[in-house]
Amino acid sequence: MQLQDLLFSQGFGTRRVCAGLIQQGHVAVAGHPCTEPATDVEPEGLHYTVQGVPWVRQAKAYLMLHKPAGTECSQKPSAWPSIYTLLPAPLRQRPNKGAVTGVQAVGRLDQDTTGLLLLTDDGQFIHRMSSPRHHVPKVYEVGTDEPVTEAQLRRLLEGVTLHDDPKPVKAAACEQTGERSLRLTLTEGKYHQVKRMVAAAGNAVVALHRSSIGALALPAQLAPGQWRWLTLEEVAALYGGGAGTDRLSRPNLASGSPTGASHAVN
Repeated sequence: MQLQDLLFSQGFGTRRVCAGLIQQGHVAVAGHPCTEPATDVEPEGLHYTVQGVPWVRQAKAYLMLHKPAGTECSQKPSAWPSIYTLLPAPLRQRPNKGAVTGVQAVGRLDQDTTGLLLLTDDGQFIHRMSSPRHHVPKVYEVGTDEPVTEAQLRRLLEGVTLHDDPKPVKAAACEQTGERSLRLTLTEGKYHQVKRMVAAAGNAVVALHRSSIGALALPAQLAPGQWRWLTLEEVAALYGGGAGTDRLSRPNLASGSPTGASHAVN
């Protein structure tokens, strides 16, 4: 693969822009400056820098973000800053076959909800994580307005009825973690599901944080607004070790700091 084509595939701009970056001496491969756009490189696992920032070539991008409060999971936010402004430009500009470019959030969280958010440009992975038939568990730490009661926990486990669905919706797991807090595990992704379930059980949500998705927990050292690549092992674990894992390449483990097709389920 030509170096300019590799940079294009990784979201560094049009091929002309990528060629310009190379010609102007802004790109180094394996520590060596390269000024020829047509230089042939082996893409698999390639380490390179662009304007001094290290990257590793990714066939597909998989990352986690610690979503802070006051941000929207939208490319076109209405009232709050977009989570996508927390990511470097190449991740937002990675070319896709469809009309949408860059990584996309796997599900959404409300602007006031914090915690683990996955992003990728792998449509199969998005489907795997979002499809109700796969029953991927998502764990939420919930702060409530009133003290949590045994009756409320029992209702959440046995099932509550939401106004737009006559079939009772159950929590996969539910436990009290404090006088006014509980841990709720869901395997579905209905609109504002956590808040509506807690309301139907007789309480109200005042704070909401997603702590894990499947086997992946939000690392304590990843601060709000920071992101990092998922490891190959983490992606494989989210896939359940099944179909799809053979397409994965080992991600770069560098993390990021703040820079500038589904419903919110909280």
